[in-house]
Amino acid sequence: MASLNKVMLIGNVGRDPEVRDFEGGVRRANFTLATTEQFRDREQTEWHNIVAWRQLAELADKFIRKGSQIYVEGRLTSRSWDGNDGVKHYTTEIVANAIQLLGRRGDSAAAGDPGAQPQQSYSRTAAPQQSNPRPAPAPEPAAPAADPMAADPTDVDDLPF
Repeated sequence: MASLNKVMLIGNVGRDPEVRDFEGGVRRANFTLATTEQFRDREQTEWHNIVAWRQLAELADKFIRKGSQIYVEGRLTSRSWDGNDGVKHYTTEIVANAIQLLGRRGDSAAAGDPGAQPQQSYSRTAAPQQSNPRPAPAPEPAAPAADPMAADPTDVDDLPF
């Protein structure tokens, strides 16, 4: 029987990523992500542990900071270990295989701020791609020959509204 292990989250980063380098140049970044549900009289926040490897860890190290709003896609994993005190610890994590930078809390990127960065989408196997590429501007048409009978384009009396 087939199965599916897929998690998709949009939320705010709870702390700066903790990045660690391993042998062979492999990097791992750990950070938390908060997702909030709104109810009539209250809201509930869930905290998720995110693990990013290799290029996604580099992305996290360079661009993700506390308060950043991001989209994370990955798989749910659970692991356990014995602590120094002899107690067995358990954790559940989301191992990311795609991250999209959405902005920071309070950013005006969605409001059309011209200084805002375009959204970037990253995955484990692909190079960075712009999620909202802008088409090249169309070439301006050649100016028509001057027609003395043509209406003045600055004349606002003939506007339909």
